[in-house]
Amino acid sequence: MVAAMALPLVGVPISAGAATARAVAAADPLVSQGRTVTASSVEVAGLEPDKAVDGSTSTRWASEEGVDPQWIRVDLGSAHNVSWVRLNWEAAYAGAYRVQTSADGSTWTDVYSTTAGDGAIDDLTVSGQGRYVQVHGTQRGTPYGYSLWELEVYGAPTGGGGGGTPVQANGQLRVCGIKLCNENGKQIQLRGMSSHGIQWYSQCLNTASLDALANDWKADVLRISMYIQEGGYETNPRLFTDRVHSLIELATARGMYAIVDWHMLDPGDPMYNLARAKTFFTEIAQRHNAKKNVLYEIANEPNGDAVTWPVIRDYAHQLIPVIRQHDPDAPILVGTRAWSSLGVSGGGNETEIVNSPVNAANIMYTFHFYAASHGTEYLNTLSRAADRLPIFVTEFGTQSASGDGADNFSRSQQYLDLLAQKKISWVNWNYSDDFRTGAVFRTGTCPNGSFAGTGNLKEAGVWIRDRIRTADDF
Repeated sequence: MVAAMALPLVGVPISAGAATARAVAAADPLVSQGRTVTASSVEVAGLEPDKAVDGSTSTRWASEEGVDPQWIRVDLGSAHNVSWVRLNWEAAYAGAYRVQTSADGSTWTDVYSTTAGDGAIDDLTVSGQGRYVQVHGTQRGTPYGYSLWELEVYGAPTGGGGGGTPVQANGQLRVCGIKLCNENGKQIQLRGMSSHGIQWYSQCLNTASLDALANDWKADVLRISMYIQEGGYETNPRLFTDRVHSLIELATARGMYAIVDWHMLDPGDPMYNLARAKTFFTEIAQRHNAKKNVLYEIANEPNGDAVTWPVIRDYAHQLIPVIRQHDPDAPILVGTRAWSSLGVSGGGNETEIVNSPVNAANIMYTFHFYAASHGTEYLNTLSRAADRLPIFVTEFGTQSASGDGADNFSRSQQYLDLLAQKKISWVNWNYSDDFRTGAVFRTGTCPNGSFAGTGNLKEAGVWIRDRIRTADDF
């Protein structure tokens, strides 16, 4: 670790054990990933400064060799209170450097300084404010240049509290009775978008698209849809777990809630993936348990004749304690029978859950609908169920159940009117440029956009954006 100079009002490096704990459960979100970054120099092509904020420890920025001083600077997009900085040095590290903040990118204030840098990872607790954060190297630790695998800045926008983002307005959510409530006990309705499968459409989830979702669409929540099969999690657990970590941080930095969707679909028995789910949710809950904006959706759409409600309930009883061991506060969303239809698509209804609910607190049951396929029986079941059970609509479309075909906006509006009346939160499928009508963007929009406004939206995208933008009265 770095040893600090005896300077006043500068940050302090923390021990390796404390650093790990701080990294796992940072109170403030990561706000630098994917942001605009510049540097004093670049050694060669492929080592540009944006490589230091891309979330990957296999890419890096490197300055030209043998020259002091050098700097790398990240633009957070707006003024932030900065609380913590992590520097993951490559072999070419700084022996002496300063971490600085600035409101305008020209006048700088030191928040940390050392002349005893020894490379590796520096975890720095700091206290500063500004739109820009800069690492200013004054003496190389090697004959080479300066090189960082990752520059991570943690903090929160200035002027928070009370209003602002959905998370600033509502804080830690909880289930109160049969409703979703904010930390003050007020019943609220969240509105937002689900990603498509992140094995296929991760290019639609970047800095620009999520800025648009938060600021132009004014969404409250992003559902992170991680398929388990179909080329998803089971093919590379480390890759997909890290991808979810990154998307949680991106949502957090924008003040949105994040639903971690364990998107089991085929096979339809959640027990098939129980061991994988325990491994995945353990790590997610351990790393993000200090955040107020994470919800856990533990089984996307249980389906199949053998997958009865008792099977789903048993799965929930085995998995919920795994999450609660590390995160006692976040709402947990439990899938329901027959593709999360409250049993309707399998000839049942909500009474099987009412008569035998999951034995756990702070949980909700999920309901999915596609307006062109699911008519009066589904709508009536949802209405009855919402008077007896806590319900969260974690997926719906204005089309058929395939996510394609003609939109049925009149039936969709019937559903949304009911959801507003009963304060049921909802998430639309899906925030991508897939060719199907249910994907909101025109094919070819991702990754470069533009994402704001309606110019690149399909008809369903225009319709749903308009309804997300009319926020609940937080």
